[in-house]
Amino acid sequence: MTVSLEQLRRCHFAVDLGAARTRVYVKGVGLVVDQPSVAAVNTRTGALIAVGEFAEQMTGRTPSYIRVVRPVSGGTVVDIEMAQRMLRHLIGDRTRRTLRRKPRLRAAACTPHDADPLAQRATIETLVGLGARRVELVDTLIAAAVGCGLPVEQPEASMIMMCGAAATQVAVLSLGSIVTAERIPVGGEAVDRAIVQHLRHEHALVLPSQSVRPLHVALSGTGLTPDGPASTEINGRDVATGLARSVRIDTAAVRDAIQTPLTAVLDGIGKVLRECPPDLVADLVDSGIMMVGGSALLPGLDQMVRQATGIPVRIADQPDVCAVQGLGDMLEGRIEPLVLNPLAA
Repeated sequence: MTVSLEQLRRCHFAVDLGAARTRVYVKGVGLVVDQPSVAAVNTRTGALIAVGEFAEQMTGRTPSYIRVVRPVSGGTVVDIEMAQRMLRHLIGDRTRRTLRRKPRLRAAACTPHDADPLAQRATIETLVGLGARRVELVDTLIAAAVGCGLPVEQPEASMIMMCGAAATQVAVLSLGSIVTAERIPVGGEAVDRAIVQHLRHEHALVLPSQSVRPLHVALSGTGLTPDGPASTEINGRDVATGLARSVRIDTAAVRDAIQTPLTAVLDGIGKVLRECPPDLVADLVDSGIMMVGGSALLPGLDQMVRQATGIPVRIADQPDVCAVQGLGDMLEGRIEPLVLNPLAA
């Protein structure tokens, strides 16, 4: 769903509810929240123990009566009540009191490109529970394109690839609208699972959940490219004995394990290009593909896409905050006063 810029300028704050992180932008203030979309709950009392980074650190380390939950999955709210409680704590009392003073408080939120009406309604109800009288929904792809500076309102092709935790979204935009798009259910979490399964099958090693992301950094020169050290040592738990064990793994084998789930991403990019009008595809030879999202920083992913498509690939300066920054630019009136969707004018 897209709305006019005039409607967005009337909003007082914007929220990007992602599967990995939640970000909140307050008009006139800037980005006030950038925390993991995680909450820890005491199942005996129902009390909220922690949210954000502290709750994420609890994952896999809690007693039986403390449950770590993620109220957002794939950019869609799956637990409205918990999402509201998480947002209240993340935003803080002071900011919430400031927002409540606004007459007819309005909010803007990102939604995935193919979000169904139920998913959109869940997002709206979550923000209404925070006091918003009206909620405007903006396609995540358009918000991210605006946030990374693509000329989406011009009559030329802009291609964006949003690499999220649960899914990857690819689209070609022109004249402020999406010409063709595809959502591939493969993201950073799928890459993490591929690494964990590889270590379990090949080395009988269980890797702690919070050690997967640092492993990406350790393989920074080798994630999807053949440069860098031939092996690296990691710590985990032996499958048979349950004892701690260190293993030296072959980075080339890990590279192959990572590439396997990303084949679907390359297929999705090819489908978008095949469905796109030839004139717009010709524009992409010069403008290229812009990669945004937290998983865009996966080492070597940009090179893999460039080799598969033959199109230049760039990574945004701050790929993880492009969507909320785009919403912020719309709220502050920093972009051209045009309508994102001319038919909605």
